[in-house]
Parts: sequence; structure tokens; C-alpha cells
Amino acid sequence: MKRPNPVRWLCFQYGVRLPARYRDWVLHDATCPTWLPRVLLRTLVQLVPAFAVVLGVLLSIDGAWPIALGALLLGVLVSLRLTLANAADSVDARLARYGFPPGHGTATRKQASAAAEEEARYRNKWQGPNTT
Repeated sequence: MKRPNPVRWLCFQYGVRLPARYRDWVLHDATCPTWLPRVLLRTLVQLVPAFAVVLGVLLSIDGAWPIALGALLLGVLVSLRLTLANAADSVDARLARYGFPPGHGTATRKQASAAAEEEARYRNKWQGPNTT
């Protein structure tokens, strides 16, 4: 699996399509156990320029820094909440743009979760509960 360099990764975060050789990495990015923090990081990376401009404008107003920081924090929280609400659908749509079938990311994550649960049941059955 070939990982994109930092410039390509940054472009990918802003919606630029990676070349086909990164297809496996895109699947990994969408289905690994850390897929949700990756989606949240993507949102934060996308928001940095907009929030920098807003913060600059609000700070240029004399004495408005508490309002500026409060507005910035509220904007970040609302953006992250909306991202969480739409995370699975947006990841599935991104995978579809790379040629994967619709819903592939969600199905792959469910399969991995079921396999992990089965492995845990097997371990508990044959090794007993972990007491550490």
C-alpha cells in the first residue's frame, strides 16, 4: 500500500482525487480502526484557513478577542458535530469516487468489527476471562 506524500495528503483532505496507485491507501483510510478521528482531522484541516481569516477579522476589532475566540470555538464544535453526523456517508461517497461499490466502507468496518468480536469470544471461551 502506497501512502501519499504530505502535499498529496493535504490536497486529498481538500477533495483532490489521488492517482489510482493510492486506491488501497484510500480504502485503508476509510476502514481502519481510526477512521473516525481521520474524518475529524480532515474537517479541521479544511477549516483552518477559513477560521484563520475569521479570527483575523474579529481580532482586528478593538477589544473583541473574547467574542472572537468564543465564535471560533462554537464554529469548530458545530463543524465537528455535523461531520460526526455525516461521517459514514461521506466516507462511503469518497470510496465510491475511487471505484468501490456504494456502502463498501461501512460494510468493511462492520465485517472487521464482527471478526474482532468473534475472536474475543473464542479467546474468552478457551483462555478464560482476562484477569489483568
